[in-house]
Amino acid sequence: MQFTKLKQVRFSHCDPAGIVFYPRYAELCNETVEDWFREAIGVDFHQLHEKLRLGVPAVSLEVQFLRPSTYGEQLSFSLQVLEIGKSSMTLGISACCGEEERVRFRLKVVLVSMESMRAVPIDDAWRTRFSAFLG
Repeated sequence: MQFTKLKQVRFSHCDPAGIVFYPRYAELCNETVEDWFREAIGVDFHQLHEKLRLGVPAVSLEVQFLRPSTYGEQLSFSLQVLEIGKSSMTLGISACCGEEERVRFRLKVVLVSMESMRAVPIDDAWRTRFSAFLG
């Protein structure tokens, strides 16, 4: 299963050439992870950070820019879990406009305690939620 979210390319996402400025793609990638947690995993980032005192910072990000996107276009971001480790997971995220893939991400995040900022094991409850999106 994969999580999919539509996102509108806004003028603020673009550089003077009118195409998505590459660091904005990283922000859109992070928004997709946050949307996935809220809408599919059932825990929004506020609850994750403030109540559960956990975070999922990125430790590795690989990006392939395949085609430019311009403001006004709608991109479909798709997320799936590629691997689940002891305390980390690797996510595959891609953005398409129609059938055309525009950008592809391989993002590794680590489950950390907000108190110690150290990795914590992904327990069975989290693993079950994340595993539903294994690709």
